Amino acid sequence: MQTIQQLTQEAQALARGDMLLTSPEKEVARQLQICNGCRYCEGFCAVFPAMTRRLEFGKADIHYLANLCHNCGACLHACQYAPPHEFAINVPKSMATVRGQTYADYAWPQALGGLYKSNGLTVSMALALSLSLFLILAIQSNGTLWGGPVQNGFYAIFPHNLMVSMFAPIFLWSVLALTFGVMKFWREVTPATSGAPLSSPAAAEAAHDALRLKYLGGGHGDGCNNEDDAFTLARKRMHHLTFYGFMLCFAATSLATLYHYAFGWPAPYDFTSLPKILGTVGGISLALGTLGLWRLNLARDPQHGDVQQRPMDRGFIGLLFFISVTGLALMLSKNTAAMPVLLAVHLGTVMALFLTLPYGKFAHGIFRTAALLRFAVEKRQPSKLTLGSD
Repeated sequence: MQTIQQLTQEAQALARGDMLLTSPEKEVARQLQICNGCRYCEGFCAVFPAMTRRLEFGKADIHYLANLCHNCGACLHACQYAPPHEFAINVPKSMATVRGQTYADYAWPQALGGLYKSNGLTVSMALALSLSLFLILAIQSNGTLWGGPVQNGFYAIFPHNLMVSMFAPIFLWSVLALTFGVMKFWREVTPATSGAPLSSPAAAEAAHDALRLKYLGGGHGDGCNNEDDAFTLARKRMHHLTFYGFMLCFAATSLATLYHYAFGWPAPYDFTSLPKILGTVGGISLALGTLGLWRLNLARDPQHGDVQQRPMDRGFIGLLFFISVTGLALMLSKNTAAMPVLLAVHLGTVMALFLTLPYGKFAHGIFRTAALLRFAVEKRQPSKLTLGSD
């Protein structure tokens, strides 16, 4: 028979949400309570200042902190309680486990959350290959696959309206799924992060930190740890090349759309045109960045705990790399016999990327940005902890 004290403790735990915690979430809570007593890593990243505003860690707190973590590894390599110490403190590993869980938990629709676990390199490449083959067969049925030089650019193979009808639903679905997922995350963590609304200064600070990847600097600007105790800025630089390369490619496509609809200037465009310049620079940056991330992923210290996410990571990196390479090859193959095949492969790979976007590695940037926004809001509020509090 339970005592009154036991019942009271269970009621308090239920109010905090502790009884609803999964085993990985309980492990995060255990480690952070020890970290709260040490605080050696307080200046390393946003996780530790946010941690010190809490004495207990409920589900929403843990999900928020897990997505705030950039897995730079600095705290693991600096920790005096890391394995083989009996406390076995490994914040990057425990956070990575929960973070992967949150992607599935917040997926929309919920039934598709399992795709995060199965969206690996093999699945991503198989999807890209299948879609590319489908488009190649479609071109072949029209007799334009390999019949000599092609004039009038891409639209001689796939009319503009057909391309729009193929890609618009996929793109809108990706945006919709990611938006609903991050909104669910935002609603859960907002009460746990002061509940205050987003302000312009907080939004500006979070955007600044996200775009500069501030927390891949290891807390001192010399970089984070990847495969050993040495600091390196390589991970930060490769992320920058990848992200800004992707954004330049997206800007090139958006500008070409504006040219087409607003000014009546249909493709193809000259090599000196702004869409081609943006696409070329973006494609080269994306190729270099993904190659660098692939190398770093292979050399990553398994103690950082993101081993279970590597298939998903590599699937995303692989798709981005092949998009950049096929895009650059397509640009160079203008009006040649090879252009239809390269166009089919490029479009198939792009379609595979956007189909997997809401259920792959891309989501980490969305959720991490949301966590940075809540951190920027919370740090501007007075702490609820006082010296005299119980």
